[in-house]
Amino acid sequence: MPMEPPPDLASLSLTEIARLLAAKRLPPVEQWNPGHCGDSDMRIARDGTWFHQGSPIGREAMVRLFSTILRREPDGSYVLVTPVEKLSIEVEDAPFVAMELKSEGEGQDRALAFRLNTGDLVTAGPDNALTVRNGDNGPHPYLHVRGGMEALVARSVYYELANMALDEGGEQIGLWSNGTFFPLEDAA
Repeated sequence: MPMEPPPDLASLSLTEIARLLAAKRLPPVEQWNPGHCGDSDMRIARDGTWFHQGSPIGREAMVRLFSTILRREPDGSYVLVTPVEKLSIEVEDAPFVAMELKSEGEGQDRALAFRLNTGDLVTAGPDNALTVRNGDNGPHPYLHVRGGMEALVARSVYYELANMALDEGGEQIGLWSNGTFFPLEDAA
């Protein structure tokens, strides 16, 4: 059965996005505890590209399928897990990349939704925090996706967020989404 293509974020309202998120059913990977079977020979690069045995996986549907069985372990490592198999996967930074942004409202009434490189939609809020950590080459913004996994916010999307925050002014540079304020500067 082929997977449905990812939705077009620009054409959806945040109400429609919320409805899609509520209807999405991911496999219960947190309930699956098979023994570790080895290494998957897969890697997720910092830019979100998935590789198998050193070659990029070109089929988007395959990447989307693998992303649904991805889990972060308590030790911080990542695995692909099914009811009968668990394989290690290397993740260079974050397993997802937030590629597109949709904003509705202003100030404390704002809601932010992101489309990930896997086609998934995530709305920033109390359960999906937007954080910024400083790295060697500047700020690195991340969005919590699920199960301790994050999406690196693409540089162009971070600039959109920063421009919105600067346009709104305020004592601290940041944005509200779904009732939660997210500073766009590293607190450290």
